[in-house]
Amino acid sequence: MSQFDLTGKVAIITGSTRGIGKASAWEMAEHGAKVVISSRKQDRCDEVASEINGKFGEGTAIAVAANISDKAALQQLVDETRRAFGRIDVLVCNAASNPYYGPQGDISDEQFRKILDNNIVSNHWLIAMVAPEMRARGDGSIIIISSIGGLRGSPIIGAYCISKAADMQLARNLAIEFGPDNVRVNCIAPGLIKTDFARALWEDPERIKAANERVPLRRIGESEEIAGGVVFLASKAASFMTGQTIVIDGGTTI
Repeated sequence: MSQFDLTGKVAIITGSTRGIGKASAWEMAEHGAKVVISSRKQDRCDEVASEINGKFGEGTAIAVAANISDKAALQQLVDETRRAFGRIDVLVCNAASNPYYGPQGDISDEQFRKILDNNIVSNHWLIAMVAPEMRARGDGSIIIISSIGGLRGSPIIGAYCISKAADMQLARNLAIEFGPDNVRVNCIAPGLIKTDFARALWEDPERIKAANERVPLRRIGESEEIAGGVVFLASKAASFMTGQTIVIDGGTTI
């Protein structure tokens, strides 16, 4: 069997109706996993799950809507996953938000708290819900989609960068706690990816041209290129990796 084979594994992927989350769900299903599609809107979750089931067979995917700011909804997501598949082997914390662009000094308390709650606290909640099962079984992989923003400062998305740096530290702390039970916790830090999050940039020819000139590979990334990293971290191929942040950014940070 390939080290990347995920047959028999069950994965929850938040924010998986578009972008990196959707690409990750598709790629994990391609490698044999059962996947749980989740975002705020049930109809969009149903649509993506139906697409995956149509390609890989009925029962490959289920759809469970959940707002990451709602702890009870996240618990329902976990409970429905266990009800459908009996276990959770992989958690991909992909969903995040950034409601503010501008100087840190001008951000409102409400906006700052929303970023911290959605991008850090919700990950803490979900991990706390699934980790006991993984630790008891002696196997599991938790993957947080961070950002290269967590490695650099920004005068425009500072709060978002702060939250993504915290996610990296969350992974390091939990990797130490969970390591003795063979549960791995890692991050992926994407650079600029062609998703709705960055649409205003890549749809503007002049702005994307200027951005690409600063990237060694001279282009924007694709969601599928991050999904490959997710499969790696979820699989046996990454069985000796924990507490790490994999940077996938076309060379931007170098």
